[in-house]
Order: sequence, then C-alpha cells, then structure tokens
Amino acid sequence: KFAMVAPDVQIDDGKGTILISSEEGETEANNHRKLSDFGIRNGTRLQADDFLQDYTLLINVLHSEDLEKDVEFEVVGDTPEKVGPKPSEPTSKNITNGSDDGAQPSTSRGKYQ
Repeated sequence: KFAMVAPDVQIDDGKGTILISSEEGETEANNHRKLSDFGIRNGTRLQADDFLQDYTLLINVLHSEDLEKDVEFEVVGDTPEKVGPKPSEPTSKNITNGSDDGAQPSTSRGKYQ
C-alpha cells in the first residue's frame, strides 16, 4: 500500500521490537503471527523505514469493528502522492576561475599584458 521497496518495521515503544526486516530471513518467523502476539493494540504506534528510498512512516494502529466485509485493514490519513528517492540538488552551477564564490576574472590592464 505504501510502495516500500525494502521496509523495516518496528514497534515505536523504545524497545526496538522489529516486526519486519529488510534483511532476508531475519523476521521470517513473524510472517504468520498476529499483531496482538506482539502486544500491538488500539493506539500502538509503528515506525516503518525504507532506507533505499529515504522514506519513513509513523503508523498509528486504530482498532475498528466497522470495516466492510473481507476488508482486513484501511489506511486513513495523508499518504504521499509519489514515493521514491528524494531528488538530488542540481549540480550545474556557473563556475568562473574554478570557484563558485561569484568572483569574476580580472579585466584590468597592467604593465604585464
């Protein structure tokens, strides 16, 4: 749902309990467990990071009995329009005399010209 490539998800409780790891096999045993097995309940906060995309989400878990049939979860709130690597700063600058401090070449005429 969040277009994460290599997510790491942990409970945001200061203990660092990792639910999903981008390291292959590290949290595979968690795949069949329920959130309640980790003590996650209404009001629990999760932190999801995708290092490859420099992308972090804070997720507030809210329990609801009012979901439509066959709907397991619902995402409510602001989600990014486009997820991906942050654009890099433009690298093309006007460089004069090998410096980018705005100095201009000398135009004075001296006795050595």
